[in-house]
Amino acid sequence: MKKVKIFSMKSPYREAFHINGFVFGSGEKTVAIVGAMRGDEVQQQFVCSQLVRILTELEQDGMIVSGKEILVIPSANHFSMNIGKRFWPMDNTDINRMFPGYEKGETTQRIASAIFERIKDYKLGIQLASYHFSGEFIPHVRVIKTAVDISKTACEFGLPYVYIKTPEPFDTVMLNYNWQIWDTAAYSIYAGTTDIIDKNSAKQTWQAIVRFLSQNGILRREAVPGFKSKILDDKDFTTVSSPCAGFFYKLKSVGQDVRKSEVLAKILDPYNGEVLSEITAPKDGIIFFAHSKPLIMEKTVAFWVI
Repeated sequence: MKKVKIFSMKSPYREAFHINGFVFGSGEKTVAIVGAMRGDEVQQQFVCSQLVRILTELEQDGMIVSGKEILVIPSANHFSMNIGKRFWPMDNTDINRMFPGYEKGETTQRIASAIFERIKDYKLGIQLASYHFSGEFIPHVRVIKTAVDISKTACEFGLPYVYIKTPEPFDTVMLNYNWQIWDTAAYSIYAGTTDIIDKNSAKQTWQAIVRFLSQNGILRREAVPGFKSKILDDKDFTTVSSPCAGFFYKLKSVGQDVRKSEVLAKILDPYNGEVLSEITAPKDGIIFFAHSKPLIMEKTVAFWVI
């Protein structure tokens, strides 16, 4: 394992900011794995830290195929993580909305540029990503739909679902989309949670990545069996929003089967405990996403049902 510096910046008030990567093997730039780009992506950085540990052990045992290089960047925004902020603390901008970056631009543009310059030539790209709203997901792979169809290879992670997402305008400035424009097969992995460590979904995620590396001839390791992934697209999801604000009293969790009209959660008055509203399932299905905070605002997404 070799530690490399991806980006450095002096700070007037605290120690210098460094983004470090860990290189395993040598030769062809085969796969780059990028972790937390937001300050609340604790689960994502935890998964990457475990991958660094596992790959270090595998490299020592000669389990990385000759001529293959793996790069892992566990964190790109520990400044924000250290002070409990999701976005860059100075101007509240999002690094993952700055790709492919601009080396002479604002701080987050320069960070994105440095990262992208280092990873854009890898054949495969894996990002440990998070959604813009808080909650818990079934661990899954997300692929942005472009001219090249990589949905079948996404199934090699062995996670329960592969979500093929039709790109929206904001996707064009994200890492996954730009990676694919530069001819990298890019996969975003959603590891169940964001701002808390869930050991079960974290382990499922790092095992999926190791499985993918084994399936693609990068590691000499017997892969732990995974799921036969089901491919989803936008039409497979039904969004269920909260009709009002209040305490979010959840009755159903991620991964559970639900029946049409079954009560998924209750919204309680925060002053007298009265049930203000019930959130019910719009159809038979499986809960893919569930809001996880104790409070919920009106029209906030409470569940996704597939």
